[in-house]
Amino acid sequence: MSAGDRPVKPGRRIGLGGTPVPRAAGEAEPKAEPEKSEPRRRGLGTPTPTPAEAKAETEQQGPPVEPVPAPTPAPAPATKQPAAQEATNYFGRSAKRWGLVAAVGVVGVVALAAAIVLGTQWFLGTSAGSDFLDRYPGQYSQPDAPDGYPWWLNWAHFFNAFLMALIIKTGIQIRGEARPQAYWTPKWNKKRKISLTIWLHQALDLLWVLNGVIFVVLLFATGYWTRVVPTSWEVFPNALSAGLQYASLDWPTNHDWAHYNSMQELAYFTTIFIAAPLAIATGVRMSGLWPADNQTLNRIFPTGLARAVHFPVMIYFVVFILVHIFLVFATGALRNLNLIYTGQDATNWTGFWLFAASLLVIIGGILATRALIVAPIASLFGRVGR
Repeated sequence: MSAGDRPVKPGRRIGLGGTPVPRAAGEAEPKAEPEKSEPRRRGLGTPTPTPAEAKAETEQQGPPVEPVPAPTPAPAPATKQPAAQEATNYFGRSAKRWGLVAAVGVVGVVALAAAIVLGTQWFLGTSAGSDFLDRYPGQYSQPDAPDGYPWWLNWAHFFNAFLMALIIKTGIQIRGEARPQAYWTPKWNKKRKISLTIWLHQALDLLWVLNGVIFVVLLFATGYWTRVVPTSWEVFPNALSAGLQYASLDWPTNHDWAHYNSMQELAYFTTIFIAAPLAIATGVRMSGLWPADNQTLNRIFPTGLARAVHFPVMIYFVVFILVHIFLVFATGALRNLNLIYTGQDATNWTGFWLFAASLLVIIGGILATRALIVAPIASLFGRVGR
């Protein structure tokens, strides 16, 4: 160790070369300054500090630093409900809620029907109700109307029922179809492209119109039009009388072999000569048969008006069919089915079994309205693709 590396006692002066400088005579030796010890660091094996040492150490470190609160995490985005849970919701309500609504609706309809029946029976039991039935029995005299049901009427009735069932099914399918399975493009218009369901709906419409035209032509050619076209203003009070008899569950006297009652006559007239033409006109307006370039016709008969009329007309047909079937079975099923299927005024099971067979054909037709079956037929008249 060299002289410069040796420790020097406090108070001694160091000269050049590290040589201690002697003090002058009478000069007092300076007091040694106390060494500043660093704060004691505690680790393993270090003794616990005294309270005074802990206080001094705290003062030396300064005030405690408060911890910064962690930021609040943002709420996680709402996740999409599982498919199983979504499947139970229909138009914002659960299946259980819709079941409750349906149950309340059924109870309400039954209660309303019971009130109507009891109220009508009470009215017809009064002198005013009895006099009204005596004056208007529900059917006015019309001796020139032909009797019976000819074969062409029976076949037209079956084809009409078959086509109407398929038209209603495809019409409902069109309204709920978000993504068609296939599209159809006609051979004569490459720019036009419609869904395969719309093509089937319009093709069935054309067949239904053809069947209706044949029916109406034969109706007037044979004189049977007098059975469905009112020929007297007495049809209205007699229709009200027939409606009261239906509502009281005391069915009006049936003379269907010769003529319908006035309520049936008005219903058939409305269906054949009002509802059917409205359905045809509005359907043509929304189809490719309409001259889209004719601004005058488009202004007179806009598409919005056609859509606003077409769907309610379909609802009318649905209600008419349901009421018609109910009354057929409620007012003598075997006789009524024989009248319309065999053309005979008899009460046996022949008409019922023909009705059952026709029902199977209708159900089969409904099940056959699928793209796999319809596409090959549609491809004969145009191109089918995605």
